[in-house]
Amino acid sequence: MRAVELFAGAGGLALGASIAGIEHDAVIEWNRSACETILENRRRGTVGWPLFQCDVRDMDFRTFQGADVVAGGPPCQPFSIGGKHRGNSDVRNMFPEAIRSVREIQPKMVLLENVKGLTRTSFADFFEYVLLQLQFPTLIARKSEDWVAHAARLRRSQALNSFGDLSYRVWYRRLNAADFGVPQRRERVFIVAARSDLNLRWAFPEPTHSQESLLRDQWVTGDYWSRHGIDRLRRRDVPTKFAKRVQRLRSLPLIGDLPAWRTVRDAITDLPDPNSDHARSLGHLLVPGARTYGGHSGSPIDEPAKTLKAGDHGVPGGENMLAMPDGSVRYFTVRESARIQTFPDYYVFPGSWSESMRQLGNAVAVDMASILARRIRRCIETGDAESDILEPRLQVATV
Repeated sequence: MRAVELFAGAGGLALGASIAGIEHDAVIEWNRSACETILENRRRGTVGWPLFQCDVRDMDFRTFQGADVVAGGPPCQPFSIGGKHRGNSDVRNMFPEAIRSVREIQPKMVLLENVKGLTRTSFADFFEYVLLQLQFPTLIARKSEDWVAHAARLRRSQALNSFGDLSYRVWYRRLNAADFGVPQRRERVFIVAARSDLNLRWAFPEPTHSQESLLRDQWVTGDYWSRHGIDRLRRRDVPTKFAKRVQRLRSLPLIGDLPAWRTVRDAITDLPDPNSDHARSLGHLLVPGARTYGGHSGSPIDEPAKTLKAGDHGVPGGENMLAMPDGSVRYFTVRESARIQTFPDYYVFPGSWSESMRQLGNAVAVDMASILARRIRRCIETGDAESDILEPRLQVATV
C-alpha cells in the first residue's frame, strides 16, 4: 500500500504509517531543519522515504496518481489557540493545497490532522468549507468567487447530488492521544475521507486507555507506585482536583477497566542520567533556565504530559517542562519529548535543542498515527475499518 505525505515535518505521521505497513511514494516538507532530521534518519537506515524538499504549491501531484493514501497535517498556526486566529486569511493556510493533492492523485483514502482550534465556533463555517471541498475536490473555486460563495455553491451541489466524477465520504473527530496510550494529553482533529465509488466503511477507533484506570492504579490499589518502586512514604497525597473522583472509584468494582493512561514517569523512567555519556547519544541532555510563571507550570511527572508545543519563537517555557512532586521544574530533554510523542529511541533529532523541540511540538504522536494508519490500511484492504476487530461501531460526523 502506497502513500503520499504532505507537510511531513519531522516525520511523526509518516513514521506511524510506516509502522502500520504503508510505504511512501513521496514525503514532502519545505523546512530545511525538518528535512535534515528525515535525511539523518534515512542515512542511518531508520526510514527509506523519498523526500521532496520543496513548497507543496510547486508540486505536480499528478506524478503520484495511483497512490492509495494522501496524508498530512496542514500548518496549524491559522487555527491554533496560541496563534493569531486568522484562519482562511492566513497565508500559512495550506488546506487548499491538501485538497489539490486529493484532486490530482485521487487516492482511495485521505488522513488529515490539525489542532482542535479548527473546531472552534469562530471557525465553524470555514471548517465546513474545508470538509465540503474534500467531499467534492473537483468543484474548484472560480476566479471571481471568494470562499463564502464557493462554499454556498458546494452546498447547492451537495443538495442536488451533482458533484462530477470524483467525490469522497468524509468523517472527522477530535481525539485525545492520552486515550490511546500516548503519555500526553494531546487533542487533535483528524479528518478521514474515503472515495465514494469504493463504498468503504470507516469508523474512528474507541479509546484504549483510561484516566479513571490511572486514578485507580494510583490512589485506590497503589499498583502504579509499586510498579515504579515508590514506597508509601514517598507517595503523593491525592491531588485536590481528583479527590471526588478517587472517592467514587473506591466504591466501584474492578470490572472491565481499560489500561491506565500512561504518564510522563511511565515514558521516561528508564532513560539514563542526562549527564551520562549514553545520554548524549540519545539526545538526552539537560538545558538550563526553566522557570514557572502564570499558566505555565510544567507537566506533572505522574500524569500524562501537557500538550507539547512548538511556539512562534523557539520553545514556550511552560508547556515543555517537567514538574516534580517537590515543586522543582526543568525542561524536558529532546529524548524525553520524543518519548512523550512516542518516537522510538532509534529515531534521532540532529538539530539544536530549540529546533528539535519545535519539530516535536509540531509532530503527530507516532502511536496515534500508527493506530489510524492501521485502520485505514484495513479499510482499504477489506472494505471495512472494523473487519477484524471486535469493538462497537461509533457514531461519527459525516458531511
